[in-house]
Amino acid sequence: MPPTVSINRRAAERLAAGHVWVYSSDVSNRGHAAPGDVVNVLDPRGRSCGLAHYSSTSQITLRLLGKEFSIPDRLAAAQRFRDRVVDGSNAYRLISSEADQMPALIVDRYADVFVIQSLNQGMDRIQTEVVEALIAQYAPRAIVERNDASVRLKEELPLRSGVIYGELAGPVAVTMNGLTFEANLLGGQKTGVYLDQRENYLAAARWGHGNALDCFTSSGGFALHLARSCARVEGVDSGAGVLATAEANRQRNGCENVKFREADVFDLLSGYRTGGRQFDTIILDPPAFAKSKAQIDGAVRGYKELNLRGLQLLAPGGILVTCSCSHHVSEAMLFEAVAEAARDARRSLRVLERRVQAQDHPVLLTVPETLYLKCLFFEML
Repeated sequence: MPPTVSINRRAAERLAAGHVWVYSSDVSNRGHAAPGDVVNVLDPRGRSCGLAHYSSTSQITLRLLGKEFSIPDRLAAAQRFRDRVVDGSNAYRLISSEADQMPALIVDRYADVFVIQSLNQGMDRIQTEVVEALIAQYAPRAIVERNDASVRLKEELPLRSGVIYGELAGPVAVTMNGLTFEANLLGGQKTGVYLDQRENYLAAARWGHGNALDCFTSSGGFALHLARSCARVEGVDSGAGVLATAEANRQRNGCENVKFREADVFDLLSGYRTGGRQFDTIILDPPAFAKSKAQIDGAVRGYKELNLRGLQLLAPGGILVTCSCSHHVSEAMLFEAVAEAARDARRSLRVLERRVQAQDHPVLLTVPETLYLKCLFFEML
C-alpha cells in the first residue's frame, strides 16, 4: 500500500473542482512519505482523493495522478490523441504533463528520437520506467533527456542532459507543414524546436504578405513559413547559435527570399524606426517575460513597449502577430498591452485571430496553468 498524505478542506475542494495540485500550506499530515513517492491522498474525512506524486521540497507538494496509474496506458492514450490532432509533421509533443495525466513529465517526439524532461521528484524517480515503456512501444533510435531546466532545482534534483538510450550523432531532421527543420536535441532551446507554434506558423503564412520581419526568430519557424506568402522575410535574433540553425533550415528548404540578422530586437526596432523602415507583416514572439507572479507588472510593460516599437514600423493594411508564452500573463493582459501600444502609436487595429498553443499541447479546462501560449493576429486599418 502506498503511504498516505492528508490534506485540508481547501485542497480537497480544489481537487474536487478538477485541479490536480496541492500546495505545501494545504498539506495537514505528510505521514511517512519520501521524496518522489506515489502516495494516497486523503481528505479531512479520511476519503481517498486518488494517487499523487509527493515532493518534499516544492511548493507544489502533491500532483494528482488519478485513481490508478499505468505508464504504458497513459502513453497509449496520449498517442491516440496525437493521432487525431497532429497532421503534416513527424515532430510533436507526445506527453504534455498535467494535460496527459503525467504531471511534470514532457515527452517530445522528433521522428524516431524522443526527448524527455522529468521535472519533479516523482517523475524523476520513475523516468527509467518511462524510458522502458517508450522503448517497448516505439523502438526508437535514441532517447535524450533534457533535464537541464532550472525548475528541477526547486525539487533539489540535479541538472542533467544527454543521450540515455541508443545513439545520436547530431541534429535530427524533421518535417513540419511541408518544411524540413533541423532539430538540435542536445543543445537547442526547449527540447529542440518550438513545436507549440506549429499551427500558428500556418496561420501566419495565410495572413502574411509583402515585406516581413520575424522578431525572436530562433530556428526560423515563422520566417520560413512566411517565405511562402511574403516577398521578402527578415528574421532577427540575438543568439548566434540559433541563427546558425535557422540558416541551415533556410538552406534545406531553398528559401531564397529569407535572410537572418543577429541583433537585439528592441534596439533593431528603434533603429529601423529612425531609418524610416516599414514592414507589411511583423511577428513578435519573444521568450517568456514573466516566470513568476512577481514579474507580471514588468512583463506587461515589456509587452507594451515591444508592440509599440513593432507597430511604429507596420505599414497600413499590415499584419501584426504578437505572442506571449508567459502563463502568468493572461490573454486579457496581452490584449491590454497591445491596446495601449496602439493608442500610443496612433494606430487602429482589427483583431483577426485569437490562437493558443498547438493541439498536441492540450489545455485542461480546470487547470488554467496548462494554457500558456497566446498568439494574437491583428490587421492595421
